[in-house]
Amino acid sequence: MTSKARPYIIAGVIGWLVLISLSAAWNIVQVRQKQHDIYLQNGRVIFDLIVTTRAWNSQHGGVYMPVSDQVEPNPYLEVAHRDLMTTDGMMLTLINPAYMTRLIAELANQQDNINLHITSLNPIRPANAPEAWEAEALRIFEERVKTEYTGYAQNGDTLFFQYMAPLITQESCLQCHEKQGYQVGDIRGGISVSFPVAFTMPWALLLSHLFFGVVGSSLIMVFGSKLGHSIKILEELSDLDGLTRIHNRRYFDEQVKREYLHSKRNKVPLSIAICDIDNFKAYNDTYGHPAGDECLKQVAQVLKQVLKRPGDLVARYGGEEFGILLPYTGVEGALQIGALLCANVEALRIPHKASEASAYVTISIGIATYTGDEKTLANVVKLADLALYKAKAGGKNHVEHMLVTRTVAHGN
Repeated sequence: MTSKARPYIIAGVIGWLVLISLSAAWNIVQVRQKQHDIYLQNGRVIFDLIVTTRAWNSQHGGVYMPVSDQVEPNPYLEVAHRDLMTTDGMMLTLINPAYMTRLIAELANQQDNINLHITSLNPIRPANAPEAWEAEALRIFEERVKTEYTGYAQNGDTLFFQYMAPLITQESCLQCHEKQGYQVGDIRGGISVSFPVAFTMPWALLLSHLFFGVVGSSLIMVFGSKLGHSIKILEELSDLDGLTRIHNRRYFDEQVKREYLHSKRNKVPLSIAICDIDNFKAYNDTYGHPAGDECLKQVAQVLKQVLKRPGDLVARYGGEEFGILLPYTGVEGALQIGALLCANVEALRIPHKASEASAYVTISIGIATYTGDEKTLANVVKLADLALYKAKAGGKNHVEHMLVTRTVAHGN
């Protein structure tokens, strides 16, 4: 993973994990909503079944059941013939819809832990008084805001789903409730249904998202690294001169600026050299441009081989010119390196019969050294260029050093 690609790869992995997390959260919400819909449907079914049973009871004027320890006469049922005695001496009591609802609720609670409660804000039977959530639901019903109410309540370690819907006063209801002032169509109360539920964690969904999160992150890292490596190669190629395969002018200028600021900040010397192949136009005219290109390649490689320190740099400056960067190098060191460069180029023994300086290809070098004074970078480069001009004017194939306070010539 390249340093330039790393932030983008990290951002990609984070973005992918955020997307996967949002997807997992959204799906969990959908699963929870589906579970809620199932609980709601179960509540509606139970409520409708109770209402249907009550309607059947009401249509038949109630039913009689034998009096027992579980079924006692309803003290709140004020009707004639509430209790009857059979011819064989069995006592019967009338079971109206409300009483039958309570009996069904007791059985449902014992067998299935389902809580049924008939309730009202104005109950005849005190035990039918509403709980807090039931009272809230009844007020909502009376205000006609909703026609059903749902919620959840925790009882110990058990979570209960709560459902409630209103009871609408029918003609058959007035026998018991007319004295309370109810009329047909009024909401006189409601029936609540609550039963235990459990929101199961969708592990398959979570594991699948975890799998895709890991796989996706791995793919982003692998392909991101490959892409970063490819980009790095392209960047490196963009910094190279197409002919000589050494760095180009653009890269040289960037490094010169960086090293100049470093030298200025840390008060260390910096030498910049510009070298030029002597009589190169005559070389091209004599041997042809393909030979000239080959000459440039060989000279570039020799310059690169001589500059062995990590911070040293040679780049094609333009045409037959080369730029040389020598960090932490003072005057004497720069002169020594310059002389070595001249000697190694001439040692290639590339014939140049049109040269004024030698029978072989040679170079001239101009050097300027920045020593932490007030000179700008442009001034340092200009001094190096002037030093090169002096080297050319002084017979070529040697080094000229230009400093603010002195000029040093060195021939080989």
